[in-house]
Amino acid sequence: MNTKISKKTAKKKIENFFNDIKKGKEKTPKQVKKIKRLAMAKNIKLGEKRKMFCEKCLIPYSGKEKVRIKKDLKSVACSNCGHINKWKIKAE
Repeated sequence: MNTKISKKTAKKKIENFFNDIKKGKEKTPKQVKKIKRLAMAKNIKLGEKRKMFCEKCLIPYSGKEKVRIKKDLKSVACSNCGHINKWKIKAE
């Protein structure tokens, strides 16, 4: 049975998910994929929260990854799959 949820409920669900991660609870790639799909379906921006996971394998970063900063790019190599994620560094 497919139940529809409101945008407010979806936002609360996403916030709870990321609060659990900050508290140290491990999440599986399958759970991450569900949350990302929910955010896309309800047009909710994840912003900086999407940088907590590898784009390819959806494993949360543990702090053991290789990080490079060159000019205005930050590169993070995933310790699980080796995929390199790149982000622009905002000058403030």
